[in-house]
Amino acid sequence: MMRIMTRMALVLVMGPAVALAQETTTLQLATYLDWERVGGPQISPDGQQIVYTRSRVDKINDRWDSELWIMNADGSKNRYLTDGSNAQWSPDGTRIAFTRGSDNEGEGSQIFVRWMDAEGATSQITHVEESPGSIRWAPDGEHIAFAMSVPSDESWRVSLPGRPDGAKWTGEPKVVTRLNYRRDRVGYIDDGYRHIFVVSATGGTPRQLTDGDWSHGSPAWTPDASEVLFSSHRVPEAEHDWRQSDVYAVRVSDGTIRKLTDRNGPDSGPVVSPNGRLVAYTGYDWTDDTYITSKIYLMNLDGTGHRMISEGFDRRPSGMRWASDNSGLYFTSNDRGTRQVFFVSARGGVRQVTEGNHLISIGSMTDDLMAVGTLTSPHEPGDVITLNLRNGQRQQLTSVNDDVLHGVRLGEVEEMWYSSVDDYQIQGWIIKPPDFDPSKEYPLILSIHGGPHGMYGVGFNFGWQNHAANGYVVLYTNPRGSSGYGSAFGNAIKRAYPGKDYDDLMAGVDSVVNRGYVDEENLFVYGCSGGGVLTSWVVGHTNRFAAASANCPVTNWFSFVGTTDGASWYRNFDNLPWEDPSEHLRRSPIMYVGNVETPTMLMTGENDLRTPMPQTEEYYQALRYRKVPTAMIRFKSEWHGTSSRPSNFMRTQLYLREWFKKHSRGGKVVTQQ
Repeated sequence: MMRIMTRMALVLVMGPAVALAQETTTLQLATYLDWERVGGPQISPDGQQIVYTRSRVDKINDRWDSELWIMNADGSKNRYLTDGSNAQWSPDGTRIAFTRGSDNEGEGSQIFVRWMDAEGATSQITHVEESPGSIRWAPDGEHIAFAMSVPSDESWRVSLPGRPDGAKWTGEPKVVTRLNYRRDRVGYIDDGYRHIFVVSATGGTPRQLTDGDWSHGSPAWTPDASEVLFSSHRVPEAEHDWRQSDVYAVRVSDGTIRKLTDRNGPDSGPVVSPNGRLVAYTGYDWTDDTYITSKIYLMNLDGTGHRMISEGFDRRPSGMRWASDNSGLYFTSNDRGTRQVFFVSARGGVRQVTEGNHLISIGSMTDDLMAVGTLTSPHEPGDVITLNLRNGQRQQLTSVNDDVLHGVRLGEVEEMWYSSVDDYQIQGWIIKPPDFDPSKEYPLILSIHGGPHGMYGVGFNFGWQNHAANGYVVLYTNPRGSSGYGSAFGNAIKRAYPGKDYDDLMAGVDSVVNRGYVDEENLFVYGCSGGGVLTSWVVGHTNRFAAASANCPVTNWFSFVGTTDGASWYRNFDNLPWEDPSEHLRRSPIMYVGNVETPTMLMTGENDLRTPMPQTEEYYQALRYRKVPTAMIRFKSEWHGTSSRPSNFMRTQLYLREWFKKHSRGGKVVTQQ
């Protein structure tokens, strides 16, 4: 008995100590299969409940599945509601509209309405061939407006003679008659236009409000539900001119359309004031600059009284929402690697609402200025927050990845600024391995963003943290041409891309190398899209990197013009290639392939239309011809990029590190996975 009591005492004494002893680890790639995402939070009109989209990996079907979850406004009673995404509260808060895959075989995503009472009855209210998007409740709650693709009137087929009954002939071809073709939901090329529809909130046949050779933006109701505003450009008149779009209003009762703006430039994103008197929208007057920050304008609902209200604000606004008292609008904008909330007064002038090292997005807000959104920072994956727009105070409501990050040591993220050519000040960030020792030397990975007018931000990045966990220092920067730094900085690569942005990247590498903890023999570089362009440019202009991976690149601007789905790329040159090929060739990485000695891998989605596979094939063939070590990885089920499928994201990580390990100098690089 004494021995038993002694053992029990030892257990009681040692138990808490054992519980406190906790093993830690670094971020493993397999953790990605348990990763979760949140988005689209919407607060109920009475401010009491929040519905949001929560996505997780379907490990069996290799995709992201979306669910709608609901919680009280303080984050309590957080629970699953139904499958779907993109929820929108009805104006009276009794229902939500959302989209999800149809209950019927053969139909794509559809609109559903769920009653938010104890019964929770849910109805599928559309049965359309194309997937509806940008759903918006009418202010009276009677109808829902949405945008959807419609086949072109120019679509046509030929009638084949002599087909026997029951014959299994090859399916009809896709006929493309427009410059900006696109892919449809099943992965083919489709020739169509995006139009505005309305459907009863109780279901029925949607009514098409617009038709013809137009492509429209998201719908916005007037408070009396009599009209829907939208932005659009006419096709084919504007087909070759990405710069031109205007704001229109369509009368719901009879489809009468009014044109509200008429500018030589793009006007878009109309938002009607709560009192129905004013319309806010973004736009700018066209110049030949390749990057211009949009301004915020107001006009009367009848299209008169156009005026700019964001004078002096040199950032791109997004997600504008009116204050309930009609005093102005709240919006978000990227700024030097962060994303903040701002307010623009209807009388003119912009002030900043939030500050901090984060990326913040607003999903919706109440009349008393309580907003709900998402926030991510260097060590915080995205979660749902509430934000008091009066004082900027916020509260985190979810922690969807705390479980998988429990006991995980993450790499330190350090901000840096450095000087480049022309005395440009460039911002970047360094992620260090979790067990970083400044007395040691580590291999370095330079990651290059796309766009090229993109922006690396301060949000949590699983891929980079996973690289750091495998012993790499990761460097990512925003060279000239990046957004978030104003029009002049973004336009600095006008008809000079690639160019001095390459110098900015190399100056960043030099700055980190000079800190003394980087193994200069083992520098690596990769990027996708615009980052693929610059990666293939880098290896043609320096041999300092041990290995590279040019992902979804453009390597030949001459052939690119005739094969891409993105006509706006043409604006980077004074002439089309058949008019004067000299500039297209001078800026093409393939013209410098004779200089390449760096082992260079290429990774591209087989369905890529933006930077088509032939761009990768041309460069691969050239490298093979020159006997430069290379490999071409063709990702299945991927369009532009290589990581939309969970398995392909993991493959991208592993192929990168295996390629870098294979070509490391001195055998110092170890891949842990």
